[in-house]
Amino acid sequence: MSEPPFARSRRKRVRHWLTLETTSGGLLVAAALIALVWANSPWRTGYFDLSKIVVGPPALHLDLSLASWATDGLLAIFFFVVGVELKHEFVAGSLRNMKEAAVPIFAAIGGMVLPAALYIGIVLVAGDPGALRGWAIPTATDIAFALAILAIFGRGLPTALRTFLLALAVVDDLLAIVIIAVFYTAGINILAFVLALAAIALFALAVRMRTPRWWILLPLAVVAWALMHDSGVHATIAGVLLGVVVPAKLLHDEPRPRTHHYEHAVRLWSAAVALPIFAFFAAGVSIVDAGGAGALFAQPVVTAIVVGLVVGKLVGVLATTALVTRFSALRLPESLNLRDLVPVGLLTGIGFTVSLLIAELSFPGAVQSDGAKIAILTATLIATVLAAATLRWDSHKAR
Repeated sequence: MSEPPFARSRRKRVRHWLTLETTSGGLLVAAALIALVWANSPWRTGYFDLSKIVVGPPALHLDLSLASWATDGLLAIFFFVVGVELKHEFVAGSLRNMKEAAVPIFAAIGGMVLPAALYIGIVLVAGDPGALRGWAIPTATDIAFALAILAIFGRGLPTALRTFLLALAVVDDLLAIVIIAVFYTAGINILAFVLALAAIALFALAVRMRTPRWWILLPLAVVAWALMHDSGVHATIAGVLLGVVVPAKLLHDEPRPRTHHYEHAVRLWSAAVALPIFAFFAAGVSIVDAGGAGALFAQPVVTAIVVGLVVGKLVGVLATTALVTRFSALRLPESLNLRDLVPVGLLTGIGFTVSLLIAELSFPGAVQSDGAKIAILTATLIATVLAAATLRWDSHKAR
């Protein structure tokens, strides 16, 4: 029996709503709030017991806790979408023309270098060299969350502003992926890594077929992920590489590139399932068990992350843009000036998803872990409020 038209229409509307930038941002916030409330409630042991439940076959080294499945498994879906977006932007999108893309690329680099430098300086001055491993935490930008805030509060602003933020955030994600692969990989099982690359190569061939079959692509993706996980390289890198090999140019007289098709097909699972579940397991910090908010916020890592994300990102983006446009032939689009980029600089201070991931990789089980997570959530809140207020003001003036 075929599905009634009204049911298909309703399902399509629900799917569209779940994949909206505003909805995905709301789901992230809701999941993080639920985790925080539960982790500080009288029933908090249930939250941490749930996180530690082990699922998976030991023979394949996949007997992981639910929290690890969220970090290593579900987050790979999000990074697949990131990889597809990277491919499309560099081949057919806003990063295709290097002359136009150069300014946001340099801005992204400046917006990562300064927060890292501020973080290192603060923890060294505070006498906590053990926290240096978390230097990359304030370098990340949550592209989904940042675009959601821009969509909600930036109505009426030039389209070039969103394009600049998207290009900057995409480059930011790319550099964050490189950082995770290079600095947070302890050791590599060469055989497993090579086999993972071979599975990704087969996926690249299969995804270019005239009619790609999901029952071929999905098993290849799972095998590539499992082998990457076994290699010691963070498994989310497999998601990125799988996304990058999806063709961005038209094939076989198709009406749209396959990057669009697969991004559309997977975004629902990323926005409505993977990211909220990851946020739920990653954001559950017990302030009560840490000795209270005073003890938690007294950690040098907290100050370093908040300053890095809120101040370092803003100053790094704006200062780099000012220097590049002042001392080179590169220019901003005619519809933008440096003042217009203030909310963009604030939005890049929303680290959230990728920052939480780097925090877990930096301090696995260490005393700084809870401090780093609460700092990320605090910085995200501050950056969101400041960016929303600035966008609202600019939007009001533009209208």
